Amino acid sequence: LGVPDSAMEGIRASSEPYAELNSRTVRASMETTWALSETGASGPTGNSHGDDPGHSCMAVVGPVERSITVETRVADREANMWIFAKAALELLEKCIRESV
Repeated sequence: LGVPDSAMEGIRASSEPYAELNSRTVRASMETTWALSETGASGPTGNSHGDDPGHSCMAVVGPVERSITVETRVADREANMWIFAKAALELLEKCIRESV
């Protein structure tokens, strides 16, 4: 993404602020109206930040900005990826509807 280390200072990966930073970076670099990002631990294990499997933070940046954390507490990587994708797209839809 080309995010400078200085921009990530004090921000923990696999967190809502990190997802927001990534969305803002994508939006600026792609010159888009909306951007969506996700970060976390889909499984089967947790991540190096202490998050259990089934942890995801996602953020939408645009005319309306929102971020959420989803915790499934399930180690099934594929199942989590489907759940996270659905949650992310629902978050994007909610933001777009709010902006109209």
